[in-house]
Amino acid sequence: MTATQLAVQDSWPELTCYGCGPANHHGFQLKSYEDGEALVATVHPDTQYNAGFAQVLYGGYIASVIDCHAMWTAMTAAYRAEGRQLGSQPRIVCVTGRLDVSYLRPTPIGPIHLRGWVEGGVGPKMRVRVELGPEGEVTATGSVLAVQYDLSRDPLVRPAHP
Repeated sequence: MTATQLAVQDSWPELTCYGCGPANHHGFQLKSYEDGEALVATVHPDTQYNAGFAQVLYGGYIASVIDCHAMWTAMTAAYRAEGRQLGSQPRIVCVTGRLDVSYLRPTPIGPIHLRGWVEGGVGPKMRVRVELGPEGEVTATGSVLAVQYDLSRDPLVRPAHP
């Protein structure tokens, strides 16, 4: 990641997702970056996200950031596979079809790193793997089924506004 590289989430500035939406100022504000092989991010969870033990991160927070990071991993891969600029129209959107999180050991509250990649081919359904943990350690993994979704065909789904 270079100092001038934008987070992939910045390609959708009006997105209000709690985990990764730039327009949700109350959310986690996940920022993920391409590193050439994977999508990477570092989050700094507040101590309010403890698991009842002062320095252990809550599992729901872990699942949320794995989920958001996986969707952006899939969307970024889909744009690249089509040779398109991230965020260009028509927008490629992925939603979670399945989320499996394995908690390998307690995750300490502090800087947490995520690394995500697509396993297998890029297409309408993709398997995304995410590793999460403090520097040099993996404390949780995610296996996520990302499904491309056409927002224009669903009258119930409308982008939220801040």
